Amino acid sequence: MSFLGFLLLGLIAGAIAKLILPGKQGGGWFVTLLLGVVGAMLGGWLGGMLFNANLEEFWSLQSWLLAIGGSIVVLLIYGLIVGRGDRKA
Repeated sequence: MSFLGFLLLGLIAGAIAKLILPGKQGGGWFVTLLLGVVGAMLGGWLGGMLFNANLEEFWSLQSWLLAIGGSIVVLLIYGLIVGRGDRKA
């Protein structure tokens, strides 16, 4: 997959992950892009390690599911880290 395809996949996966998770997540489109790309990388890495997944194709359902799953994990971690600053004692 090309670099531009990878960025597009990450952006869309990050947006889908934001839609799936309940509640309000901070960050705009740039944070969504970054979290989506990091999540796609994490999902692809875990998919390759655990399931021996082939992620060469942009339109592969396996690539999309792993990217969205990875983005959800990264978005949850981001929410835990950023959410701590919002609480008042």
